[in-house]
Amino acid sequence: MSSYRINALTTWAAQQNGLSKADITLSSAVGDASFRRYFRLTLPGGSTQVVMDAPPEQEDSHPFVAIAQRWHSAGLAVPKVHAANLADGFLLLDDLGNTPLQNLFTDDATTQAYHAQALTLIAELQNRASPESLPAYDRALLGRELDLFPEWCLGAWLKLSPPESWQPLREQLIQQALAQPVVSVHRDFDAMNLMVHDQRLFMIDFQDAVAGPLSYDLISLLRGRYCRFSDEEFSDFVNAFYQQARRDGRLPGRVDFATFLIQCHAMAAQRSLKVLGIFCRLTLRDQKSGYLERLPHFLDHLEDSLSFLTEQADFAEWVTLTFRPALMKRLAEMTQ
Repeated sequence: MSSYRINALTTWAAQQNGLSKADITLSSAVGDASFRRYFRLTLPGGSTQVVMDAPPEQEDSHPFVAIAQRWHSAGLAVPKVHAANLADGFLLLDDLGNTPLQNLFTDDATTQAYHAQALTLIAELQNRASPESLPAYDRALLGRELDLFPEWCLGAWLKLSPPESWQPLREQLIQQALAQPVVSVHRDFDAMNLMVHDQRLFMIDFQDAVAGPLSYDLISLLRGRYCRFSDEEFSDFVNAFYQQARRDGRLPGRVDFATFLIQCHAMAAQRSLKVLGIFCRLTLRDQKSGYLERLPHFLDHLEDSLSFLTEQADFAEWVTLTFRPALMKRLAEMTQ
């Protein structure tokens, strides 16, 4: 970040609080996989705010601000936007602290309890936030996300061609997603985007929210970066979500649990394939580090869910016999 930009950001943040630059302290907070950066602003009395730096030539902050304002007005747990300079890409937000949810996964019981709490937050999001003003998570977008896998993971990184079973799998995953009720979807409802503040979970990084499948955020949580649940645990969480969605009216009574569970496994396969592609793209195109070593975790997620999609046995076999060995060999070569 240039000294000119940090000076402009500091000046703007001070002005929003009626202060001069000398009255405030700005320190680095966190970054993420995008070009956004975050700074903690300490005011004279000791209270703090977070300043988001999102260069407009690389990040469009309009969706973040619009969604934050709508969701905050709906009573959802999101940071309040205190000020926005969209021309320069500066935002002033609530400070939600330094505790992303994964930091509290200290033992099985605590992890299970926080996941149950997160399921409640998904229900609140789906019940309170209308999806009407969000972009559609339609066939085209689902397809583009799936195609990240053959383009970046297979082609660009492993130099592999997709098997003949790829197209039938791709079509089934899209159909299973589109068969679900449409709700507001955070789209990266993983533990790292849930901050624990005042014993409450808050959502961050929701700028890519869409109107999409009921199960997507559930899958982002259960098949995320930090946990791998057994088949039984996964089914129990899905059943808890299913029962609540039935009671709330988010899920029609004609959809039985067995059908919804298969939809969830299909959604999990879609997201795992997408993440495998994105992590390779972040590494190869964006020169981001630390993503390739996470690929085996999402490969485990993929195999877990493919085992329940009986029509895709050919693709599952290819994953086990061809893709996994190629991926593990490539990772081993990188450490030599």
